[in-house]
Amino acid sequence: MKRRRFLLTFVTVFMLTVILSACAANEPAPTETPAPVEKKEIILSTTTSTQDSGLLDYLLPIFTEDTGYEIKVVAVGTGQAIKMGEDGEADVLLVHAKTSEEEFVKAGHGIKRYDVMYNDFILVGPKDEVKVKDNSKGKVLAALKYINDSKIKFISRGDDSGTHKAELKLWKAAVVEPAGDWYISAGKGMGAVIQMADEMKAYTLTDRATYLSMRDKVNLDITVEQDPALYNQYGVIAVNPDKNDKINSEGAEAFVDWILSEKVQMLIGEFGVEEFGQSLFIPNASK
Repeated sequence: MKRRRFLLTFVTVFMLTVILSACAANEPAPTETPAPVEKKEIILSTTTSTQDSGLLDYLLPIFTEDTGYEIKVVAVGTGQAIKMGEDGEADVLLVHAKTSEEEFVKAGHGIKRYDVMYNDFILVGPKDEVKVKDNSKGKVLAALKYINDSKIKFISRGDDSGTHKAELKLWKAAVVEPAGDWYISAGKGMGAVIQMADEMKAYTLTDRATYLSMRDKVNLDITVEQDPALYNQYGVIAVNPDKNDKINSEGAEAFVDWILSEKVQMLIGEFGVEEFGQSLFIPNASK
């Protein structure tokens, strides 16, 4: 009797073991969580004129398509853009203050600077006002002297941007220290300053590209243009990866090579032609 009970228990345990093993075999194997895919992103610190003119909206989707890199754009004044590079908060710079850019590289903050493109600055003011234009005779220094002497409202970027640096250089060349209620330091980007000049019936210095992109929305006209003193060169610089381990040096070099390539230089030369009858930027890559 005991022997029969033992055999029954043994058979029962054996059958349960077989059934459980079979169930376990049929269960799907646990899946491993895939490792997160590293996002291919670079930070471009640039001037507001490349943003406000529409150039970046035109170019950057093509860059992403060509390289797979997404770009986070920080559009500020050139001085702030360069400071971001100095602090290791950007991967690559696209700015327009050549002297400051060369100092940036010389100090070891950037790898190398390359010319990319240029346009020019223009002095703009109210369409119904011709005194400044008539007294300047096409020379920006004469125009600035007249604005100062007549205390005519002038809106300055006042933001350490490339345009602001160029403006201060022009005042210095005109032997004028602008000050008073007529001289307004905005501390804003180019698009906002053009809007202010329009609303206040004032003059301002702007890059041609941003003005052309906004001319149908404001009552401002070109007062002085094509003066050699108004030349405006843009450069590109990859930030030194020794800054910190967050610098995407490969992405930065990819952007530099891309924007200097023949294909992209042609795209830059075509930008604005259909809409404005002229290119907003003239490509002149130096690599």
